[in-house]
Amino acid sequence: MEEDYIGNQSTVNAFILLGLKDYPDLQALLSMSFTSIYLITVFGNAVTILLIQLDARLLTPMYFFLTTLSFLDTCYSSVTVPKLLDIFFTNNYKISFYGCIAQMYIFHIFGSSEMFLLAVMAYDRYVAICNPLRYAVIMRKAVIIRLCALPWLGGFAHSTFHTAFLLRLSFCGPNNMDNFFCDATPLIKLSCSDTTIDEIMLNVTPGILGPLCFMLIFVSYRNIVRSILKINSAEGRSKTFSTCASHLIVVSVSYGTATIVYVQPMSVYSSANRFITVFYAIITPMLNPIIYTLRNKDVKKALRKVLSHQVRPLEPLY
Repeated sequence: MEEDYIGNQSTVNAFILLGLKDYPDLQALLSMSFTSIYLITVFGNAVTILLIQLDARLLTPMYFFLTTLSFLDTCYSSVTVPKLLDIFFTNNYKISFYGCIAQMYIFHIFGSSEMFLLAVMAYDRYVAICNPLRYAVIMRKAVIIRLCALPWLGGFAHSTFHTAFLLRLSFCGPNNMDNFFCDATPLIKLSCSDTTIDEIMLNVTPGILGPLCFMLIFVSYRNIVRSILKINSAEGRSKTFSTCASHLIVVSVSYGTATIVYVQPMSVYSSANRFITVFYAIITPMLNPIIYTLRNKDVKKALRKVLSHQVRPLEPLY
């Protein structure tokens, strides 16, 4: 353990990420798996963004938000995976103190922004299905830009709030972190300060903001379901619901795993959480473009047009 000495007190200036060190026989398999997952994530989200930009028929509010989601997923994955691959390929388990804080800060910016964005996307679907005649008026360009800015502002505020609290803590050792990247919970567990306030804040803010976003999504989809049930034809109901199915799957996966990782007492945090964190931080960003691409007829149609060189530049629809 690297230490700086100040009088009789030692201060940790680096952490050792031991989240996946317990499986030496699987290092080669894990390194190939995570490399493949990261490449699929970057490629899948880049293709989604590119298709939306190339086919002007997809330049609608829904796909504008999907572009933002794809960008967030790429950045979100890029915060943790490169260091993880560095561990696999060079056995460099060490990360500096400020590098750790920076990784956690940026990770929570993108993660929180995505949670807020999913709520905004639910509102967009609510307006499109429940107020179709007023959709173009309500979701005008200025409103779309504001709705897209809100998740970013919320993500920055949420991450800055938690990071400011964590910077108050002292770290005197040990410095072995039971995770594969720097996150708030395992970092708090290594502190030699009184972490009571930090533990409360760590549970209270996700415990308030998470359910609030989920409630907005729930209310939106409750009204959407009511509108769908009023459609007479089964084909019409199926077609309308299919536009929301991908979003519902992404919401279920994202909120489900995030709840398990963050909305729980510090005392029950265990090494099992790191496996859920792997799914939440690495696999989910890969699944999102796959879910939207495979289930979205418009995106698949745009892909076929790109492959057949039939893309035509048109004016945006919003």
